[in-house]
Amino acid sequence: MAITASKVKELREMTGAGMMDCKKALTATDGDMDKAVEFLREKGLATAQKKAGRIAAEGLCKTLVSADEKSAVVVEVNAETDFVAKNEKFQDYVAQVAEAAMETEAATTEEFLASTWKFDAEKTVQEALSAQIAVIGENMNIRRFQKVAEENGFVASYTHMGGKIGVLVDVETDVVNDAIKEMAKNVAMQIAALKPEYTNSSEVSADYIAHEKEILLAQIMNDPKESQKPEKVIQGMINGRINKELKEICLLDQTYVKAEDGKQSVAKYVEEVAKANGANVTIKGFVRFETGEGLEKKNEDFAAEVAAQMGN
Repeated sequence: MAITASKVKELREMTGAGMMDCKKALTATDGDMDKAVEFLREKGLATAQKKAGRIAAEGLCKTLVSADEKSAVVVEVNAETDFVAKNEKFQDYVAQVAEAAMETEAATTEEFLASTWKFDAEKTVQEALSAQIAVIGENMNIRRFQKVAEENGFVASYTHMGGKIGVLVDVETDVVNDAIKEMAKNVAMQIAALKPEYTNSSEVSADYIAHEKEILLAQIMNDPKESQKPEKVIQGMINGRINKELKEICLLDQTYVKAEDGKQSVAKYVEEVAKANGANVTIKGFVRFETGEGLEKKNEDFAAEVAAQMGN
């Protein structure tokens, strides 16, 4: 199949690899984007798949925590433009969505949309959304929501960049005071900034580890110098790189961003604060929403749109 310049550009944005390497990868994989990413990783030309280039839809993430801090919800509502995302009417509506999501019995977004709207029993959530679309004049979407509850502690929340990122942290603790709450907020800020995928390494599946080891082995075998090393040394190199990767993707293994020595892990930071306050603290989990994550942004050519409307 023909390899278009746009596909090469997209692969380059995803991986950071060179244009010619991206074209070669797409040619070798018949244009399959996922296989092309794997191809580049195996050749050592892409350290990781970068998806940031695909995060582009506008909107808002909103968190809401109950008065007793035992439960919380985070929602993401999308709009077409950043202009609308900053609109007060849109922001008020997103706050209502969060309130409704906090009380819903729905387990999925589809069920939530079909349920009764908290602020008008005559409408479903979907119908209320359609009414807002008519008022605001732009397509909107309630994309997702997630609730967190913690009876033996509390749920901390944090929003970043005016709602571009929303974070909830499940904190199990037998002591709740200002110091513990500040620690939880700092952990939430860590999550917003460094985007961990797991809470700790025990959550990482064996299949994921095995797959990453295959990629690393392929990288080593494609290096003339490293491939000549003894099997034991190669396995040691692979395990070392896996451990380094886990420290990047697992929250508690990450280096705490505010660490004075630049070495303290998040786990050690939590442990330090817990000890100072005579508390038993466990970070049980987290939720991180980023507005537009994984969505393609509409590529608008305003000049062409105006010309079309004028009949040119």
